[in-house]
Amino acid sequence: MKHITILGIESSCDDTSAAIVQDRVVLSNVVAGQDVHQKYGGVVPELASRAHQSNIVPVVSEAIKRASVSLSEIDAISYTVGPGLMGALMVGSSFAKGLSISQNIPLIEAHHMKSHVLAHFVDTPGELNPELPFLCLTVSGGHTQIVLVEDHLKQTVIGETRDDAAGEAFDKAAKIIGLPYPGGPLIDKHAKGGDPMRYSFPIAQIPELDFSFSGLKTAILYFLRDNSKADAGFVDNNLNDICASIQHTIVETLIQKVLKASKQTGIKTIGIAGGVSANSLLRSRMLALSDQGYQIYLPKFEYCTDNAAMIAIYGHYEFIHKNFGSLSTAPKARMAF
Repeated sequence: MKHITILGIESSCDDTSAAIVQDRVVLSNVVAGQDVHQKYGGVVPELASRAHQSNIVPVVSEAIKRASVSLSEIDAISYTVGPGLMGALMVGSSFAKGLSISQNIPLIEAHHMKSHVLAHFVDTPGELNPELPFLCLTVSGGHTQIVLVEDHLKQTVIGETRDDAAGEAFDKAAKIIGLPYPGGPLIDKHAKGGDPMRYSFPIAQIPELDFSFSGLKTAILYFLRDNSKADAGFVDNNLNDICASIQHTIVETLIQKVLKASKQTGIKTIGIAGGVSANSLLRSRMLALSDQGYQIYLPKFEYCTDNAAMIAIYGHYEFIHKNFGSLSTAPKARMAF
């Protein structure tokens, strides 16, 4: 039986990534980050686009080299068509189309968020993939969703944030505290030495399975303002406890909703995906649910943040169904799930 070999290209935000996946086995997964954004406290779209232009050729070349495959062996090029930053998406899209034309390789248009979910289907020795159907809590800097996964290509959002995403809440809270960008991992780091019950922050009571994190950001802002008035060194003296309490609130919000979704659907197989799925407290709280009869699946750290392996896995399943893309398709900053 012929192998299915997919080249994945990811450029939705500030990571340029390329991967070669063969029959769901990752042969290479190369990621080039962009340090240029740190001094601005967030991703600057124009600078991201320029960095992608510099990175795309060496990253794709390195991915092909590490995988020890030739261009003639690649069955399809799966690239992120959206959602994401328009300029960044255009770099990956243009490169994929150019390579497609020059080598006569079919294109596959990958949905960034659906690809995060399909990272669970990387074929890794000794690890099981989720049985269908399952629920996936997808949490990143731009999205927070509960996805009902009935089949690899049949995914339905049953709950999502109405304002800020969980990753955005982490980064905004870190900025208020005074931590550098990206602040989410730093909150996680400081929280390890803190008391999560030291300070209480509100959990938004949003109907059904939706989330809201904008109120938490405001609560943190006022909390730090009021306490810093009375004690100028409040943040420095209580940094670990502040971070632990913020992290506890965000993670508890996520856990409550995913358990509610499980109860409503009757599905006890749950995975997490997206950049925030690397958070240590979220991972430990999810794993703890195993003791209550839940089947829990956590992605490897390299497949949590934006990467091309997940884009190639998405392409694998689209290739099976011969769902190929078109050279006329434009990338989409916003894209329906």
